[in-house]
Amino acid sequence: MLSASVDDEQTENELAEVKSQAKLIFRRLNRNSAAEYKSYPKKLAFTYLSDLAQEFTTIYPSGQYLSATLRPYAYVEFDGFIQKTKKTYQDARASSNLDKLNDELKDVTKVMTKNIEDLLYRGDSLEKMGEMSGRLREDSKKYRRAAVRINWELMLKQYGPFAGLGLVIIFFLWWRFF
Repeated sequence: MLSASVDDEQTENELAEVKSQAKLIFRRLNRNSAAEYKSYPKKLAFTYLSDLAQEFTTIYPSGQYLSATLRPYAYVEFDGFIQKTKKTYQDARASSNLDKLNDELKDVTKVMTKNIEDLLYRGDSLEKMGEMSGRLREDSKKYRRAAVRINWELMLKQYGPFAGLGLVIIFFLWWRFF
């Protein structure tokens, strides 16, 4: 908590009251506890924090809030936006908040739908790859049979005349001497 000296007595009294309330809150909270409301949607709470963070980074550049020479109460004017946004998000059942939740749910639905479509497309691709590998296997068997046949034909062309001549000689000798 930032503190600074104030000359005004009324402001000093208000500051003392705020300090005492802050101390009371710090005493009731420990490291493991968190202020949460089970009936308030978590998605809406994160949307609220996201809106605050987005507005803060829009208004104040990072060099300004990371600066070591920061004056006390430098971001008091941002409190107006916080209060306005808090009123907007106060009622979880307000139509604008429900619209924001529905938008978030639509975004999640779109992402999930895209993921499922990608998975289905991959499944189709895997089926196509399986069909292609089956065709390749059949074609390789066909080419193997063709290669064996071509080797036999080549061997017949190369050694056929000699084998034919040898058979003729053997037939002639058998016919002549037997």
